Amino acid sequence: MRLALMQSRPMADMDQAFTRLAEEAHRACQNGADLLITPEMFLSGYNIGVNAVVAAADEMDPERLCYVARQHGIALLVGGPDRVSKSIYNAAFLVDAGGSLRGTYHKTHLYGEVDRSQFTAGETLSEIISMDGWKLGMAICYDVEFPEVARALTLKGAEVILVPTANMRPYDSVCTRIVPARAQENGVYVAYVNYIGREAPFDYCGLSCLCDPTGEDVVRADGEREITLYADLSHPDLRAAHEDVTHISDRRTDLY
Repeated sequence: MRLALMQSRPMADMDQAFTRLAEEAHRACQNGADLLITPEMFLSGYNIGVNAVVAAADEMDPERLCYVARQHGIALLVGGPDRVSKSIYNAAFLVDAGGSLRGTYHKTHLYGEVDRSQFTAGETLSEIISMDGWKLGMAICYDVEFPEVARALTLKGAEVILVPTANMRPYDSVCTRIVPARAQENGVYVAYVNYIGREAPFDYCGLSCLCDPTGEDVVRADGEREITLYADLSHPDLRAAHEDVTHISDRRTDLY
């Protein structure tokens, strides 16, 4: 599976975001990608205030994502708002290349006032979804900073953890230390896709990456440019890592 990691600036207009998504989906498909991943809340912007989030949630229609995926023949993992009854969630929508919505994940760990004022916390971790021969789990931004999340997804069978994010300076160490650690300690791939630019008061730090199951970077962006990175997942590399990275089998569950 080839991933396209779309490091971009935040967009506050949903129609413009869908236009940009369609353009990037077309380009990614031409470059051989199987799955395009955006940052957190890509379709509406992240730190936009309660009223704007409510308006965006009312406008949100996952069928538009399905249409983009079907039109360009590429799977999508896209961040955006999701309304369920009276609750609004910070969500990630996973759509396959045929245009079927395969999963919707709601962020479970809310970050500070910006999340708590705008969203309801999700109640369950991501399901594990099989796609193109890979078992995929989802997390959103702050979720991955909790080791229990990545470990629980791994124990459920995840081989790849996909993480749309909106991480800002001065927390660059999340990108450069925590994300590689989550990959290595669980023996999984972690794809972490961030914004660059400003969304006052946040100054997003970029550094989007795919880390392999040994914690090494497969690809990594800088903190300044809009760029789409391309990287391939490898089952042989995953199997080889599992011969050396044995934290899962070496756990002492009798002690904790």
